[in-house]
Amino acid sequence: MRHLTDTHAHTVASTHAYSTVEEYFRAAADKGLQLFSITDHGPEMPDSPHPWHFGNMRVLPRIRYGVAMLRGIEANILPAEIQSLDVNETLMSFMDFGIASFHEPVFPPTDQKTHTRAMIAAMETGLVQILGHPGNPNYPININEVVRAARDNNVLIEINNSSFVSSRLGSEPHCIKILETVQTLDWKVALSSDSHVHCTVGDVDIALEKIDRLGFPDDKIVTLNARRLLEFLGEHGKPVAQDLSDWLDELDAPEIFEL
Repeated sequence: MRHLTDTHAHTVASTHAYSTVEEYFRAAADKGLQLFSITDHGPEMPDSPHPWHFGNMRVLPRIRYGVAMLRGIEANILPAEIQSLDVNETLMSFMDFGIASFHEPVFPPTDQKTHTRAMIAAMETGLVQILGHPGNPNYPININEVVRAARDNNVLIEINNSSFVSSRLGSEPHCIKILETVQTLDWKVALSSDSHVHCTVGDVDIALEKIDRLGFPDDKIVTLNARRLLEFLGEHGKPVAQDLSDWLDELDAPEIFEL
C-alpha cells in the first residue's frame, strides 16, 4: 500500500523547522507524492508566523513539479473555558484545512477530563478537520469520547509518524489504543509525517506498519491519496476540492503511449 499525501509539515516560518516551501515541493516530487500540505503553527505558539503569513499563502503556487500543495495551519487547542482554538473564522477562510493540537507552551498539561473537554470543544467549532497527534502521553484523554466526537463532527484522527520516531516519545501505546477505538467506532484517520525538514515529507512508514499490524481497513485512511483527501475537504465545503478538480482528473487519467 502506497500513501501518497502528507497533511502535516512545517517550514522555516515556524522557526523550529528548517525547510522552505520550494524544498518541500522538490522533495515531494522526488518521493512521488501526489500532494503535501504546509501547516505552520497557529498564533499562540511562541515561534508562530504572523497571522498575515496565513492570509498571504494564496501567493504560493498550487501545483509545482506535478505535485499539489494544500494551505493549512496547525491551530493550538486552548482551555475550553477561555476559547477553544487560537484561530477564528476570518483566518480559517484563507485555509484549505486546519489541524487542532495540544502544545505544552500554549496549554500546559492538566488532567484527563480537562484535556478531553478541550479537544471536543475544539472539534465542535467546525474550524478544523484533523485532530493532531492525540496520542501524546502528556495529554491523557478519554479516547472513546474523543473518537465519538471526531466522528460526530467529521474530524479525522491523526496518526502522526513522528510520534513513533522523534517527538512526544511514549505515544505508541496510546496511538495503538486510539487506532483500535477508531476501528471499533467505524471512524477514519489521517496519516502524516509532521515533518520539520523537507527530507521527511511523506514519511509515514511506521504509522503504516502499525495500521497494517492491526488490520486497519485501507478505506478508512482518508489521506491515502489526493482524491480521497480532496473529497473529504469538499464535505467541509472547502473550495480547494473544486480548485484542484482539473489537476485531479489529469492525475487519474490513464497514460496514453504512442506506438
